[in-house]
Amino acid sequence: MTRTEIYVVIVAGGKGIRFGDETPKQFHRVAGKPLLMHTFEAFDLLLGKAEFILVLPEMEIGRWKHLCVDYDFQWPHRIVEGGPTRFHSVKNALHFVQDRSLVFIHDAVRPLVSEETISGALKVARIHGTAVPVVPLTDSLRQVENGISRAVSREQFRQVQTPQVFRSELLKKAYGQTYRESFTDDAGVIESTGQMVHLVDGNPDNIKVTRPGDLGYVEAVLFQRNESDN
Repeated sequence: MTRTEIYVVIVAGGKGIRFGDETPKQFHRVAGKPLLMHTFEAFDLLLGKAEFILVLPEMEIGRWKHLCVDYDFQWPHRIVEGGPTRFHSVKNALHFVQDRSLVFIHDAVRPLVSEETISGALKVARIHGTAVPVVPLTDSLRQVENGISRAVSREQFRQVQTPQVFRSELLKKAYGQTYRESFTDDAGVIESTGQMVHLVDGNPDNIKVTRPGDLGYVEAVLFQRNESDN
């Protein structure tokens, strides 16, 4: 059996409460197909070079399988049941990751990640073992503490995106820890072990779909990209 060198873990374990709809946001139809299918297709340059793992809530696995049949979606992937938090969902997926590999961890509702971001993160992770895409902030920031606010320089901050890429041994060590509420992304979990996190350029379009209005933005960008390709 050959050893897999790259894994792509797509995490769709959340309930999307802020989205305000009974249908999980990853399954909403955008540009002719469920949003989640666009997310897979954003990794086209890794198709055939990586093993894909999709993490879903147990109650949504059947729905996803039906959608794959309805839309003739044949992208090869393993389905893993999610946990009560993102931390636990990623931990469940890592059981199926071989040692001495690189692991992409990506939000299911970020379908607009660019090939440049993916390839850039892969390059840096191969060298340093970690790669986290970020983009500069454009809005002004204020820090609020004890009811008092003050302006802070946005130049000192970056907005974090996915996919975040790590060597499998670093991830497995980090996810062997006890869960903490402060673990909001994989970079934070890795960093808590003392491991340095290396930043790479993300792409501004790579938003995390959170509210219904975001779907219109995704559709517009996908349409624009399609027009550019044609």
